Amino acid sequence: FGCEWAAANFSFHLPHSDLAYALQSGQGGTRAILAAVQAHIITYLLFTRDTECTHLERLCRVGHWEQRQALATALAETLWAAGGGGRAVVCLVTAPVTTVPREGHRASSFTERIRLFEFSEKAAAQGFISDHINSFEGKGSHGVILFLYSLLFSRTLER
Repeated sequence: FGCEWAAANFSFHLPHSDLAYALQSGQGGTRAILAAVQAHIITYLLFTRDTECTHLERLCRVGHWEQRQALATALAETLWAAGGGGRAVVCLVTAPVTTVPREGHRASSFTERIRLFEFSEKAAAQGFISDHINSFEGKGSHGVILFLYSLLFSRTLER
């Protein structure tokens, strides 16, 4: 992955602004993933969460906590669908690895630290993602790459 991918994460516009519901996106390949997640975020904010606001107000009056909940729900929904409705795999980065790479391979400070967490219930996956949402939205988190890996492992290489 290039610098653009490494820097990509899931970050919203300012809470309680006209674009509070919208993910910020750079240019290039990450936009497709952000657009797919954005569709699930809007669906959650408009039709799933409980609020008295009208449809347009539901999108503009989103606070920081609601942004994080919408993102966790969108990521979990997408992973669950990729897993065929029976599983979801979430990839997170763990502490730095201190092993020496094998001959002919170079060390990656990112890929070797990925750990997989598999879930057989969508609610458990969503709760886990919600508890670790900083891994997807924090600066320098490689959040979009982690989500892409999670999609691949949820879907399985055979499928």
